[in-house]
Amino acid sequence: MTAFRRLAALLLASLLACGPALADDRPSPLQPSDSWDAIRGDVAAPGEIRDGAGLYALEAPMRAEDAAAVPVRITAAPGAPEVKRVTLVVDENPAPVAATFEIGAAMQPLDLEIRLRVDAYSNLRAIIEAADGRQYMTGRFVRASGGCSAPAATDAAAAKASLGQMKVRWFDTDPDGRREAQVMLRHPNNSGMQRDQVTLLFIPADFVNSLVVSQGAEPLFTVTGGISISENPTFRFRYLPNGAPISVRATDTDGGVYQGTFPADS
Repeated sequence: MTAFRRLAALLLASLLACGPALADDRPSPLQPSDSWDAIRGDVAAPGEIRDGAGLYALEAPMRAEDAAAVPVRITAAPGAPEVKRVTLVVDENPAPVAATFEIGAAMQPLDLEIRLRVDAYSNLRAIIEAADGRQYMTGRFVRASGGCSAPAATDAAAAKASLGQMKVRWFDTDPDGRREAQVMLRHPNNSGMQRDQVTLLFIPADFVNSLVVSQGAEPLFTVTGGISISENPTFRFRYLPNGAPISVRATDTDGGVYQGTFPADS
């Protein structure tokens, strides 16, 4: 083997050895943030915020494929204190509080996924208020940019025609009886930072500001949302079914009201 070939083989072996370390699921802990220092008092309740490691987790890609639809999953470990409220924060977004969730008893232990817009390299944080009143924080640093001003994936006419359409999907049931479901809502969730691709004028903000998901009379979760929730919001979650249909009611900042009821496996 020539010296050149030996060198090429060594370089290839080094790259292959480094492969797992370059995977997107490698650790990406929260970074020091002046933005967080400035907003902490506005987005979290007074008092101590405990480290949530080992109790709660926030999963997201280290490098987002689409900054306008970054999947974010929040989970609670078995035995963790029950979750009363979750506030999702994107430090560097123009409106850092992406969404606040009020969590019902049938959602315990928490397993919830949402898609968010991320406007710049940023920490993503979950501020968790437990049922005992204690606060915990977990999070991840995500490399993404331009999500809040990214053009809509659907043109305005198509978005208007399908506005408010809902769908609920069900997946497998766990051995413990919990079931996975997904609520999907057609809505452009305009951030106010996007431009019309023809006129180049800014599209007025119009986004889903509340969404309530229930099974019968029992609330599963309530979302208070902002501009950081992606176009066509989707929520995937695990819950303990009580046999009643799932009902969804959403409102937007333009006064729209959208609702539907979905028997399981409809």
